Amino acid sequence: MIKLSVNVNKVATVRNSRGGTLPSVLEAVTVCVGAGAPGITVHPRADERHITRRDVHEIAAWLRDHPSVELNIEGDPRPDLLALVQEIRPAQCTLVPVQPGEVTSQAGWPPGTSRDDMRRIVGELKRRGIRVSVFVDPEPAAVEWAAAVGADRIELYTEPFARAFERGLITDATATFDCYARAAIHADKQGLGVNAGHDLDLRNLVPFRSLPHLDEVSIGHALISHALFVGLDRSVRDYLAVLAP
Repeated sequence: MIKLSVNVNKVATVRNSRGGTLPSVLEAVTVCVGAGAPGITVHPRADERHITRRDVHEIAAWLRDHPSVELNIEGDPRPDLLALVQEIRPAQCTLVPVQPGEVTSQAGWPPGTSRDDMRRIVGELKRRGIRVSVFVDPEPAAVEWAAAVGADRIELYTEPFARAFERGLITDATATFDCYARAAIHADKQGLGVNAGHDLDLRNLVPFRSLPHLDEVSIGHALISHALFVGLDRSVRDYLAVLAP
């Protein structure tokens, strides 16, 4: 069974656009879990433009009564983020590179990124019982870098696949998917689990769910967008249905 981790950043974005407490991020989490989501993802950025430290603490506290649901905190390995992760001790931390001024993630970690620095960071998190995933492009060198720094999993950056699928070019989409499949197989041979995320939706998940060794998908923007028309509970259930074996 491929697990779904619902990214609730967009709920926080709407709340912060007006100020105040509505819509409630914690209420969104309760609805997602009630609908059967086995995972929740948050990405507390340095500027707190969506998820805040307070959100992370409130979600983590609520999830302690729901031990079967995994909390995944993602973000760049800046000191305050790492301190927060070590304090909360989520099931998983996904380390992603951040470029100044970006709206959302634009690429995985370059394979040339310092192995020593990342190995130290990954080791510190793992010693606290946190599973570590690193965000990478579907390239052999990136997969090998992830294994070298001691990660438990990779999260494949899936926007290129989503864009090829969106264009409706079957040849391009198939070739792109094949690239992801080779990366996933290579990751498995390196002893890495495989997650995926970025612009996956109800349509492109249909072919993507056949990716070899796929453990988990993290979905936020498309799932919350779908929820605007069908409700959050129904949206989560629709995504779970697509992922069901």
